Amino acid sequence: MALASPEVAPQDDKQLYLELISKMQQQGAYYASLAHVEAYRQRYGDSPQLRLLNADALRETGQREAALTMYGSLTSGPQAAAAWHGLGLIAARDGDAARAEQALAKAVQLQPLNTGYLGDLGFARLRAGDWTRAQEPLAKAAELSPGSAKANANLAVWALLRGQNDMADTIMRNARLTDSAQAEVRRLADQLRQPAAPAPSVQRAPASVATAAAAPGSGATPAPRAAGRPAQRRVAIDTDHRTRADARLAPSMLERFSTPTPASETTP
Repeated sequence: MALASPEVAPQDDKQLYLELISKMQQQGAYYASLAHVEAYRQRYGDSPQLRLLNADALRETGQREAALTMYGSLTSGPQAAAAWHGLGLIAARDGDAARAEQALAKAVQLQPLNTGYLGDLGFARLRAGDWTRAQEPLAKAAELSPGSAKANANLAVWALLRGQNDMADTIMRNARLTDSAQAEVRRLADQLRQPAAPAPSVQRAPASVATAAAAPGSGATPAPRAAGRPAQRRVAIDTDHRTRADARLAPSMLERFSTPTPASETTP
């Protein structure tokens, strides 16, 4: 929380200041990051990178319409992949499976090696009941990041949903998931087997955003090594620096995709 305290002097270096704001958001201090976004804008002016941080903070503090507008302004620039990803998360929270699929697929198309985007796309497909097409992005994420507890957990969820319990056990064992993490994977699979409840008062993204979304790409056959391996659980923070020996899981995608309680400065 020291990063979010008002005693922190504005950074003289523009990039360092942006990194400071990003660090606040990684810690969950989204309201503080909004204040620093405005301070940065007054000191240095606007930029696509700052607008993306602004949009992420608006999304996580429940300011949905403002977040949609700001993400929509970034879909054709250098932050396009992240903007489509943000739009996909909002659509998923709205319960709009088709729009979430389109936006997340566009993010993956723009950044095909981003395991966070791949995991979110795969989980969105799992959540929509499209278990077959969820395999490819989840398998890619697991192979691109073989040491990631999150990627392997998502793949294990996919295997459980497909009835491949032995395969799921093998994936979780090889990834050295703790007993509690394995129990969470099974709980998540059980939840995803249940029919999804309709989202209350679903609101749609602006038409300009909806029409700009590219249709998801055709499902290519996943790499052979991952074709038989089970599916992962995506998380709030895209990067995973945990060691395999301490393979605890971050919050599930059901939590990530659900309508959040507005972030507070004590959010972990």
